[in-house]
Amino acid sequence: MAAMKNIVILISGRGSNMEAVVRAAQAEQWPARIAAVISNKADAKGLEFAAQHGIPTAVVSNKDYPSREAFDAALQEVIDGFSPDLVVLAGFMRILTPGFVSHYENRMLNIHPSLLPLFPGLHTHEQALASGAATHGATVHFVTAQLDHGPLVDQVSVPVLPGDTADVLAARVLEQEWVMYPRAIRWFVEGRLSVEDGKVNIDRN
Repeated sequence: MAAMKNIVILISGRGSNMEAVVRAAQAEQWPARIAAVISNKADAKGLEFAAQHGIPTAVVSNKDYPSREAFDAALQEVIDGFSPDLVVLAGFMRILTPGFVSHYENRMLNIHPSLLPLFPGLHTHEQALASGAATHGATVHFVTAQLDHGPLVDQVSVPVLPGDTADVLAARVLEQEWVMYPRAIRWFVEGRLSVEDGKVNIDRN
């Protein structure tokens, strides 16, 4: 039996992917505990959900620090207080410094709402519609210093339909994110993910 792993989730808002991860971890009885949910915004709605589910929460406001480096150092100290095996970014709207990213190398996951390498950064649904793409989707990847370019763990595609708005397309993608992200995190906690030469290997047995 694998040892219990500690997961720390970072959010900036509602945290719907965080909710999906928490629910899956409980329902599927992962060999893991959600050790903490941390936000850079004190009014993030996801903190209420976490507290209701008995998960420790913390707020580290970027507004309290003079630089990205100072904020990331403070955030890292709080995260490491929970002895994380995995850090999960779930709508955490901060660009992280290279030092922070390297500290959690191969143990920090993010989900991005596009089929990377297409449409990195913000406003991905608008970008997809503007490009005329027939398909859109989401990607789970390990975080590296280059924004939205880390080793890919999993992807899901959704069709772009006639008449789609960015909001309608975003909602269709998000429903798939809620399935894919918990599955990828479960692979990690079960020891089924490894990274070699910038590529992810998955033991699907």
